[in-house]
Amino acid sequence: MGGRKQALDEEFQGFVTSRWPRLMRTAYLLTGEQHAAEDLLQSSMEKVYASWRKVSQADDADAYVRRVLANTHARKFRRRLREDLAPPGVDEPSVTLADRPESGDRIAQADDRAALMRGLAALPLRQRQAVVLRYWEDLSETQAAAAMGCSVGAVKSNAAKGIAKLRAIPALVAVVGR
Repeated sequence: MGGRKQALDEEFQGFVTSRWPRLMRTAYLLTGEQHAAEDLLQSSMEKVYASWRKVSQADDADAYVRRVLANTHARKFRRRLREDLAPPGVDEPSVTLADRPESGDRIAQADDRAALMRGLAALPLRQRQAVVLRYWEDLSETQAAAAMGCSVGAVKSNAAKGIAKLRAIPALVAVVGR
């Protein structure tokens, strides 16, 4: 019996180790600040560990974990005002936000990231979740709906509204125009 628990612990550790950077990036985009993202991811991983036997047998463990992450975030930040979500030190995020090779003007890239983070922080919770899951995590509408615990139509609506609000931010329009 002890061998099975140890095997499950090692399996969980391997899962977390292999997915931590991507989950951390998602948590950062949801919360808007490094420390809140670390807390969110740690809380989510505690919940996943508690039910790891069930999670490891799921068809898509990544989808299960994304759902836990989204639900934990929604519960934790449901009552916070949007102003509280705007991080004070967005100008220097410690999480790498781009999956592309570094090139060009590094200061302009930092400014672009800062503008994007401020824009995401200004979105309502559900719109931010929909935009992050659909366009950053590149999930299908069905996968995002499963992660958010809502219908596909709600994902489409929230993502469209979120993108429209982001497109209305002059700093981001300049970035897209480049």
